[in-house]
Amino acid sequence: MTTQDAMDDLGFGWRGDAVDLPAYLKRIGLDAGLPPTEATLRALHRAHVTSIPFENLEIMLGRPVDVGLEAVQAKLIDRPRGGYCFEHSGLFAAVLERLGFQVTGLLGRVMMGAEKLRPTTHGILHVRLPDRPADEPGWLCDVGFGGGPLEPLRFDDGAEVEQDGWGFRLRRDGRDGWELYQRDPGGWTRRHVFAMTEAYRIDFEALNFYVYAHPRSPFTTRPFVQRFLPESHHVLDGTTVTVTRPDGSVETREHAPAALPDVLASDFAITLEGDDPARLVGWLEARS
Repeated sequence: MTTQDAMDDLGFGWRGDAVDLPAYLKRIGLDAGLPPTEATLRALHRAHVTSIPFENLEIMLGRPVDVGLEAVQAKLIDRPRGGYCFEHSGLFAAVLERLGFQVTGLLGRVMMGAEKLRPTTHGILHVRLPDRPADEPGWLCDVGFGGGPLEPLRFDDGAEVEQDGWGFRLRRDGRDGWELYQRDPGGWTRRHVFAMTEAYRIDFEALNFYVYAHPRSPFTTRPFVQRFLPESHHVLDGTTVTVTRPDGSVETREHAPAALPDVLASDFAITLEGDDPARLVGWLEARS
């Protein structure tokens, strides 16, 4: 982005003109020449989810999480790292905008089965194909939750979708909003709820500050890393790794803090560089 472009940027849109599309497609293993079609949207979503992991490690490493496009590209595309929802969804929105899709940001409340109202701390996307009727349903794209879905979900009230054995469904919540459910070993869990009110980059930036800096944010208390694949969902919560498979089977392993850099590389495709492995281990040992 040039100085003039920065001056002209009023905060609308997702800066698709500034995304490094060839580098992004190389990172997720897709070829160029993708038209803005449903097939492309599904392929991009699946490739993104299975290629770029979810993680909050910058907080443990003592650095703020920057959700500006340049910082996100440097971290999620140019390095073997991942990020959380505001990084993932902002990057994915820029890519989709560059390819010609219609993209609207949304904000979700992560419930995970809870009934008490929770804050809007999850960035997601409402995506539509270009030049389609206004009343035609679009898709929910959620590449930044860490636990799927593998592909976008059509806004179809109550429809259950099976993706490589993983179950999801969208349902209207009765208040002009929607609920996303995910099937886990215990049954259907209401994962998050969201209104169809448009959110912008500045909203992602403001809420991102709460997520990485507020002492009540759960992300400030421990490493939380995920890798979602067709055959397995890996989760690192603190020093515990849980692997869940589509058939409902679950494996759990506990690790010493000193082992986590190697676990991140082997199980989550995340390589910490420089003195970051020692900083992460030190942070964990100081709190163990």
